[in-house]
Amino acid sequence: MSGIDMHAHLAPDLRPADLPGVAVDTDGTALLGGRRIGPADLYHPDRLEAHLDRAGLDEAIVSVPPPFYRQRLGAPEAAAWARAVNDGLLAVVADRPRLTPLAYLPFEHSEVALAEYDRIAADARWAGVVGAAGGETGPLDAAALRPLWQRLDADRRTLQLHPAHSPDARLEPFYLANLLGNPVETAVAVAQLVFGGVLGAYPGIRFVLVHCGGVVPAVVGRWERGHTTTRPGVPVLSPTPAEAVRALYVDNLAHDPAVVDLAVSVFGPERLVLGSDWPFPMGDENPAASVTHRGGDYARQVAVDNAARALGRGPDGR
Repeated sequence: MSGIDMHAHLAPDLRPADLPGVAVDTDGTALLGGRRIGPADLYHPDRLEAHLDRAGLDEAIVSVPPPFYRQRLGAPEAAAWARAVNDGLLAVVADRPRLTPLAYLPFEHSEVALAEYDRIAADARWAGVVGAAGGETGPLDAAALRPLWQRLDADRRTLQLHPAHSPDARLEPFYLANLLGNPVETAVAVAQLVFGGVLGAYPGIRFVLVHCGGVVPAVVGRWERGHTTTRPGVPVLSPTPAEAVRALYVDNLAHDPAVVDLAVSVFGPERLVLGSDWPFPMGDENPAASVTHRGGDYARQVAVDNAARALGRGPDGR
């Protein structure tokens, strides 16, 4: 089956970077604050291309994974880091037309994120941008981020939201920072976009959620009920929460076809795309498997047509 993997990762080439706390081992592995960042496949774009071959896909949309977000840097350091990460990712995918990158924007420093977007915006090599959902980001409906949303809206950009590491210390045991924290961090970010009116105000941004939207499909009905019954602090919204989330794209990485079916009902059949989370163990080497039960025609729609719209390449994506 042809199509696009909308959620894959590679490490940037940081060898040219001369930044405090940043080093590259002799095998090419990045060391951030002395910590080796893996898995090893992150440093081998040829292995990502082999994954596409095995999955029968044409292209991967590639971003740096959360260990490269480094959200606790100060603003000057974050600016230098974002430049190094984005230039390094472009170097890794150079001359590999099947691997299309997303530029990382550090949302926790809104002025830095806007400046980095201004730097990369005219470069057609980027499929869009990626930013952290949750973690140390802060509210996505904050006034400080409005200039960035205005730019992305005017440019009709694709923006992938990827969860950052949860700051909740209760989630450290049992791998819960990933198993539970990642889905919840995505939901917190989406709630801010919905209840803060961001989705309604900036319809030109094509938001893409990973991990099948985290817990969003399970809680949208509760959000809608809170809006309908005018719970304290819930603003009057148009569109309503259930209507607003249908503007989002969401990958199918749920590890359960029943959850994928729920996501289709919540976001709409035209909003589901494929995502593997390659090369992480919590990913899926065959991302199309969880949609094949819905029929071959729909599997193709998800892999090809929906992905094209999410990237602004289809007739309804611009």
